[in-house]
Amino acid sequence: MSTSYLPATTDSVAQALEAKTPSESISLLYRILENPSSSPEALRIKEQAITNLSDLLRQENRAEDLRSLLTQLRPYFSLIPKAKTAKIVRSIIDAVAKIPGTSDLQISLCKEMVQWTRAEKRTFLRQRVEARLAALLMDDEEYIEALSLLSGLIKEVRRLDDKLLLVDINLLESKLHFSLRNLPKAKAALTAARTAANAIYVPPAQQGTIDLQSGILHAEEKDYKTAYSYFFEAFEAFNALEDPRAVFSLKYMLLCKIMVHQADDVSGVISSKAGLQYVGPELDAMKAVADAHSKRSLKLFETALRDFRAQLEEDPIVHRHLSSLYDTLLEQNLCRLIEPFSRVEISHIAELIELPGDHVEKKLSQMILDKKFAGTLDQGAGCLIIFDDPKTDALYPATLETISNIGKVVDSLYVRSAKIMA
Repeated sequence: MSTSYLPATTDSVAQALEAKTPSESISLLYRILENPSSSPEALRIKEQAITNLSDLLRQENRAEDLRSLLTQLRPYFSLIPKAKTAKIVRSIIDAVAKIPGTSDLQISLCKEMVQWTRAEKRTFLRQRVEARLAALLMDDEEYIEALSLLSGLIKEVRRLDDKLLLVDINLLESKLHFSLRNLPKAKAALTAARTAANAIYVPPAQQGTIDLQSGILHAEEKDYKTAYSYFFEAFEAFNALEDPRAVFSLKYMLLCKIMVHQADDVSGVISSKAGLQYVGPELDAMKAVADAHSKRSLKLFETALRDFRAQLEEDPIVHRHLSSLYDTLLEQNLCRLIEPFSRVEISHIAELIELPGDHVEKKLSQMILDKKFAGTLDQGAGCLIIFDDPKTDALYPATLETISNIGKVVDSLYVRSAKIMA
C-alpha cells in the first residue's frame, strides 16, 4: 500500500487478528489506529481495534506499550463521547493491572491520567482514576498519601451524590483505616458504604466485597459468629460469580470455626459440595491448623505454620488471629504441664513442650504478670516456683459489710434525732 495506515474497516481488523504471530497482529492494529478518518464507522472500528490491541499487548506482557497506547489515543478521545473514553481508559488500566509486577507502572500511569483528565475537565473519569490510584497506593503501603487523596475525593463525590462511586470510596477508606489499625474509623467508613449501597442497586461483586470487609472487622472484634455469617454471604456471592476471592472467603469461614473452638467442623465444610471446588493449598493450610487445634498440639501448629507459610504467615488477617490462637494454645499447654509441680526446672518444661527454653521462660513470666497462675521465676537456679492458689479470707469482706451497715444505722439515728430536736 502507498500509505502506512490501513483502512478502518471490519476486514482490516479481521486481517490483523488472522495474522500468523501476535507481533504481526499488533503491528496491523496500530496501522488501523493511524488512519486519519473520523467518520462514525471508522471511530467504531478503531474502538474495536483498541480492544483487540489492548488484549494482545496484555497477553504479550507489554505493559509499557499499553501505557504509550493511552498517550497515543488522546487525539482519538477528543472525537468520541466522554463515556466511551472513560470505558477505554479504564479497560487499558485494567489490562496493565493483569500483567504481574507492574504496580509502580500502574501508579505512575494513573497519576498521568489524573493530570490529563484535570486538564481536559473530565471529572467523571478523573474521580474513578483517582479512586483506582488510592487503591494502588494502599496496596503499595503508601497509606498516608492514599488517605489524603481519598479525603478530598469523598467530599467531591458526596456533593455530586454519585452513590456507586461513593460505595467504592468508602469501602476503600475502611480498608485503609483497617490497615492503619484504626478500627473505629474503619467501621464508620464501612457503615457509610452500607448506607450508600442501600440507596441503590449494588452489583453482586461489590456486595460481596462489603460483606467480606464486614466479616474482617467483626473478626477483629472477636465476634467470630457474626464474622462467619458475613464471610458466608461473601462466599456465596463470589462463588456464583466464579470470583477468585471466593476461596479467601471460605478460608476466613474456616478460620472463624477454629477460633470458636469448632475445629472439628472444618473437615465437613471442606468436603461439602461448595468446598470441594476450592480444594488447594489455602484450604489445606486451614485443615492443618484445625487438626493441630483439635489435638492441642503446638508442634503440629508450628509445622502447619512452617509448611503453609505463604497461606498463613503472609496473609495478614489469618496471621493476626492465628497469633492469638497460638498464644492461647501455648498457655493452655503450659498450665497443664506445670499443674503437678510446686518447683520445676524451666528446661524440663521446654523439653516436655518441645519449644526453646528462652521462649518458654518469656511466656511463663508473661503469664505470671497476667496472673494466669501464682508463681515466680528463679532465674539463678533456672526454676519455676509455683505457689498454691491463695485462699480468699472471708473475714475482711464480712468486716467491711458490718462497718457499712453500722454506718447506715448511725446515719438513720442522726436523721431521727434531728427530727425530734426540731
